[in-house]
Amino acid sequence: MNARPPDVLPNILLIVCDQQRYDCLGRSRQYPVRTPCLDRLAEQGAWFSNAYTPIPLCTPARQALLNGRRPEAFGGLWNYGTGMPVGALEPEEYAWPRDLADCGYQSAYIGKWHVHPVHDPTRYGYGRYIPEEDYHRYRAEKYPDVWFGKPDWLKNGWFGEIDPVRTEDSLTHWMAKQATDILDEFARGTQPWHLRIDFTAPHLPCTPVEEFAGLYSADSIPAWRSFGEDFINKPYIQKQQLYTWGVQNYTWADWSKTAAFYYGLISQTDDAIGRILDRLDQLGQTRGTLVIYTADHGDMCGGHRMMDKHYVLYDDVVHVPLILRWPGVIAPQTAIDDFVSNILDLPPTILEAIGRQPREFFHGRSLMPLLQGERPDDWRQEIVSTYNGQQLGLYTQRMIRTRRWKYIWNATDIDELYDLAADPDELRNLIGDGEQEAILAELRRRLYEILIREGNEFVRNSWLGEQFLHNQKI
Repeated sequence: MNARPPDVLPNILLIVCDQQRYDCLGRSRQYPVRTPCLDRLAEQGAWFSNAYTPIPLCTPARQALLNGRRPEAFGGLWNYGTGMPVGALEPEEYAWPRDLADCGYQSAYIGKWHVHPVHDPTRYGYGRYIPEEDYHRYRAEKYPDVWFGKPDWLKNGWFGEIDPVRTEDSLTHWMAKQATDILDEFARGTQPWHLRIDFTAPHLPCTPVEEFAGLYSADSIPAWRSFGEDFINKPYIQKQQLYTWGVQNYTWADWSKTAAFYYGLISQTDDAIGRILDRLDQLGQTRGTLVIYTADHGDMCGGHRMMDKHYVLYDDVVHVPLILRWPGVIAPQTAIDDFVSNILDLPPTILEAIGRQPREFFHGRSLMPLLQGERPDDWRQEIVSTYNGQQLGLYTQRMIRTRRWKYIWNATDIDELYDLAADPDELRNLIGDGEQEAILAELRRRLYEILIREGNEFVRNSWLGEQFLHNQKI
């Protein structure tokens, strides 16, 4: 199939969820989560089974998505609002929405921002911004006696519970209403448009409304396959996380309640996304619109017995969903299993879709060849993700994953090596197993080469180079 000519500009609808595991969409066929709207979107376009985030943390992932480079390249390391100094993506830095504005696009951004503590999306090329704070004001006026939405207001804190408001008044469906109103307005104009919707869901604490919480009972939620974690030969900080969150004695009977809320909020978000996609159909805008769905990263939610996403690079948090639909350009039921970096590969893909050349400094590559069945011979054979610590203490990690192997360099603890063919749930760390020295040396060398090429200055000094290139690491 041939791409559309550059003078026929597609509308671009970009939907980003927060902490959405790859294996918790129905299309992944791994866990019994109901996501009929996203499953249908995948059937109508392309589903990526090997998409990975470059960093499993909200702020640097979102910064990288706007800029097209790994966050370490511009100093984006942590979330803001945690007492840590923030390497923010300043408005002076490159952001691809400005390229769309230069091409005549009208644009809007709805929902979670988390890119800069002071500057909002309009400083990065978006025409307007509808923040979550507007929802909180709406909710406070409509439900003045219901204090709800932050962990310190909840009986169950970070572990989730049912939101007492009507579905229509939940954050997910309020955002869907804002989105459909903007689509109505855009459809009346003649300019191409770009709308980005960033759902906070299913970020913990998961608080689905009754309609969707009622879809799942804790007794029906299967344990994660990695729940048998024993932490033998694992970095110390992983087991410490259990004590930090107070879950060291949790059984699956305890965790299943939180997992059921996670499932429920995923289904609720899916329903909200379905309303947006339905409005596209009603407006006759579907064929001319490139729809992109993805997530910044995943969530442990009891995987490996752990909470949230800190200090690990397990697939629970780095493997993410990615769906693209563009009728007439992307064939229905396209399945792509090549390694892609969702955050880094989307900026060059979007630019190519509008007839612009991707920027030379991008760290990702356009997905358009894969989408059209033309896999380049030099397409990546591995994926790299990073982590730099967060509010519970600094901890530097760098990961490389191939089809069979995952290696994680932990700067201040033992490294990790997993044979994914024999151990897909990453339960047995093979570091110290003398039989794997050759593959370990090769993975370390390849990881170092990629990090250096993509501006990760942290590993450039000679002491750390010795660890990667001469195996001076345990």
